[in-house]
Amino acid sequence: MRAGAWTAALWLAVASIMPAMPLSAAAPPATAAADKEQKKILLRADKVTHDLNTGVTMASGRVEIDYNDQILLADTVSYDPRIDQVTAEGHVTLLQPDGKVGFTNKAILTDQMRDGVLHGFAALIGRTGRLAGAYAQRQGGVRTVATRAVYTNCKVCDKPGQRTPVWQVRAARVVYDEPAHRIFYEDAVIDAFGVPIFYTPFFTNSDPTVRRASGILLPQVGNSSVLGGFIRTPVYISLNDSQDFTIAPFITTERGEVLETEYRQRFDNGGFWFQPSVAYDPKGGLLKDQPKVYSSFFGSGLLQFDNVWHAGYDAQVTSNETWLELYKITQAQRLQSDMYVEGLSGRSRFEITGYFFQGLLASDNNQEFPVVLPLIDYTYIPEGPLFGGDFRLDVNTATISRQVGEEDQRGTAEMNWKLPLITSNGQLITLIADARADVFHINNPELGTPPTTQNIISRGLPYGAIDWRWPFVTSDTAGKASFIFEPIAQVIGAPYGGNPVGIPNEDSTDIQFDETNVFSFNRSPGYDLVETGPRANVGFRAQAIYPSGSVDFLAGEVFRLKPDPIFIGTGLAEKKSDIVSRLTINFLPHFDFTERFEIDPENATVERNEVYIDAYYGRSTLEVSYLKVPQQEVTLGLPTREEVNAQALVNVWKDWIVYASGQRNLQDGTMIADEFGVGYDDECIGISLSYRRTYTTDRNVPPSTDVLVRFNLKTNDQPPEHSTLFPQHLYSHIAL
Repeated sequence: MRAGAWTAALWLAVASIMPAMPLSAAAPPATAAADKEQKKILLRADKVTHDLNTGVTMASGRVEIDYNDQILLADTVSYDPRIDQVTAEGHVTLLQPDGKVGFTNKAILTDQMRDGVLHGFAALIGRTGRLAGAYAQRQGGVRTVATRAVYTNCKVCDKPGQRTPVWQVRAARVVYDEPAHRIFYEDAVIDAFGVPIFYTPFFTNSDPTVRRASGILLPQVGNSSVLGGFIRTPVYISLNDSQDFTIAPFITTERGEVLETEYRQRFDNGGFWFQPSVAYDPKGGLLKDQPKVYSSFFGSGLLQFDNVWHAGYDAQVTSNETWLELYKITQAQRLQSDMYVEGLSGRSRFEITGYFFQGLLASDNNQEFPVVLPLIDYTYIPEGPLFGGDFRLDVNTATISRQVGEEDQRGTAEMNWKLPLITSNGQLITLIADARADVFHINNPELGTPPTTQNIISRGLPYGAIDWRWPFVTSDTAGKASFIFEPIAQVIGAPYGGNPVGIPNEDSTDIQFDETNVFSFNRSPGYDLVETGPRANVGFRAQAIYPSGSVDFLAGEVFRLKPDPIFIGTGLAEKKSDIVSRLTINFLPHFDFTERFEIDPENATVERNEVYIDAYYGRSTLEVSYLKVPQQEVTLGLPTREEVNAQALVNVWKDWIVYASGQRNLQDGTMIADEFGVGYDDECIGISLSYRRTYTTDRNVPPSTDVLVRFNLKTNDQPPEHSTLFPQHLYSHIAL
């Protein structure tokens, strides 16, 4: 203890427990213990005196009172037991059991320190919430009413000229309801950067300790050359810890109104969500002269029955092909719905699925789209080896129907056996044996030359293969880098004629040859078509591994005795295929580079090229992609694609961010879309202004120019999230 100072500790019961004992400055430290069943006050101070006539206890000098886990700190405190009143003055601090802290110049507390009057009040709520007022009343220990008050969730710098928070709410009266974790304002003004921007007679928000609470979410305000002025204001309703509901009115001045909704629920063995939306367009139709009503439904769900069985669904349907794009909800070109039941036991799996598709392109005819019901998959893999190798049995059957066009059913069974062997010098040799049988039933065959009227087609296809790999591993002299070189060769022996005339092609229309399947034994993506004939896959993999990242390169080519007609236009049909490769440079968290390309060895031309670059530094990011795909490899019936897409987000100064992106069609030298924006984003506020131009036309959706303003006052402990301010911001929360 410092010279001249002494400490007294006194236990005082709220009820009468013993005669009061006088304390004086000359008295030694003393402690009086009351009945443990009584509620007690622990008082510590440099000096404590007690008036026997009035019963008032006075403490001064670093006073600390602990009562029912509430702690009161002050310069001087007096307690009058006759009226149960505590008066504290000078640097008064009141700490609550839940971590809330209040500050005041003078406090008069009653009812066991639950009620009181506070002069010059301030409070710390959670880690970042700050509430201050000229005068406040404490009610029941759970409610604070402040007058001429201000609240902010921002850090306040204690430096001259920097004490104004980024945003704050000033109000004539503020009520903080602690059990409800809500702050209510009356006659309120919202300031941003010290400038009043909005007035409201009533306003409310949750305190920073709340993880979820009902209220208005991030609004979107802007203007579009197609929609006119628009505002989208989602309202979030928290039903309980496992259920919530969001309703988002989207109002435009030119194209009517949209109502988006979302309901989500989680339970112990699953959960689901669905998003129905409806729109009224007074300028519908191609001529914009017909009022139209549009609707859509998106959803997903999962239910776990036990440790083996579970079921789920995905729903994506719309009443109109272009309205989702028109109102900036999604740019999807195909929608897929499915329901499934799946069982997993050990290494085996059984699943029944049904699929429904909806096309949104102008060239789509949904009457020709298949309905797949049922699609049955069964895979059996024994726990132990069979004849020393790994055995697998796959059974698959599909029933396909459509309003217009061919209908068929297929059943497939395939057995596969692999035996890996490792030689003494590190070579890995794998022996593979495979046998497969298919049966097709076709209701109205339309394929084949000449046309066939055969209703049932069957086939059998065995093959044997050898997979050889010999990895070489070395390191540099310092031992900081490792290098791997692995040549790969596969030889497959299979008969020709595995695709007889008349077999429908439902699941193998999108055949792509790249580095992901160059070392596959059957490169057909589905069951309907199969790769046949003897062939060989040859290539290598090289890798350099450093402490901070890696460089990986893979290349391969296919050789066959005869061309395979099912691969025409893919770079794989001829006796010698194109060369496919992939280069990956990965130095996370700052840089990631991937290039995938396909080269025609006859003339050394690049048939397909994909480049992806991702760079990160602090809050700044750069993403660049280049895509060149020949027409025969483009899905969805689109023409040849060659385009570049780039976007950059740069943290230019402190919390200020600029953003730019562009997508350009290199085939005809035209822009597809571009976007520019500027924003501010810190731990308590996010605001952005962006401009986007779309140059494409899709039926009744013309090119558009959009300007969007986003504004978010963060009311809980959120980190800065700059990435949510710009990319894809014109499209809503629907998850596809």
